[in-house]
Amino acid sequence: MTKLLGISGSLRKASTNTLLIHNAARIFGADEFTLADINVPLYDGDLEEAKGVPAKVQTLSDQIAAADAVIISTPEYNKAISGSLKNALDWVSRTEGGPWNGKPVAIMSAAAGRAGGERAQFSLRLAMMAFRPDILQGPEVLVANSSNEFDENGQLTGEMYIKLLTELMDALKARI
Repeated sequence: MTKLLGISGSLRKASTNTLLIHNAARIFGADEFTLADINVPLYDGDLEEAKGVPAKVQTLSDQIAAADAVIISTPEYNKAISGSLKNALDWVSRTEGGPWNGKPVAIMSAAAGRAGGERAQFSLRLAMMAFRPDILQGPEVLVANSSNEFDENGQLTGEMYIKLLTELMDALKARI
């Protein structure tokens, strides 16, 4: 029984990154798929000291630990990952057990710009390096002009993007 966790770096309801995660999960074909909730409080050492790790953060950490593989899709905000994604990564780093260590991870991005979030993916790789996950190096899935790349049912439409996403999901399955 394969468990796949998806993490969208966007909190928006109409996020193309969340759509991309759902397309990736469908292509992957896991027995169980969970979309993580990264809408957690801002990291604050005083809050952690006074109340410990928030329950939503512990849930996220437990989901990462329990997953056979994780897919992350990030928007690009000012040439980097979103603050919400960075905040979630920072909080999870404060939990016990190192849930990312050795975990197969595929990253992708959907962005308004013509580079499709390339700098955000680089930023995400840097942010995760300390956790020692097994991040796949490719193929890169960089969905540019993303608001025009999904149909009314949320399905990815570009043949090149579908091909690359399929190759990335096949590589992730092989890594498990």
